[in-house]
Amino acid sequence: QVQLTESGGGSVQAGGSLRLSCAVSGNYYNRYCMAWFRRNSENEREGVAATYPDSTYYADSVKGRFTMSQDNTRKTVDLQMNSLTPEDTGMYYCAARFDYPCYPRVVDPGKYNYWGQGTQVTVSS
Repeated sequence: QVQLTESGGGSVQAGGSLRLSCAVSGNYYNRYCMAWFRRNSENEREGVAATYPDSTYYADSVKGRFTMSQDNTRKTVDLQMNSLTPEDTGMYYCAARFDYPCYPRVVDPGKYNYWGQGTQVTVSS
């Protein structure tokens, strides 16, 4: 089994920054691809960022503000979020897929096999 544990959420004013972290643990042997999703105020789950062997995807709404980094040695994946706006408010989840090298390269929740419990991010205006 694989466990994903997020941390780093919280409350911040607009324009501020937060750094989310996700630790990957458990018994697995294959390489994996990671992603961050968020559930917004309309209860929609949207892909925020995702890493692949040779690229990183960012949603248009976060490009230039969010940076995702994956450390396979430490088995962590971080999401640095800068210039936060109230529209970034939501529950953030990290997710993993083990169909490496992860084709097709789509940030579809159905492609991800394991999920963390989520961490809340609240941005006030």
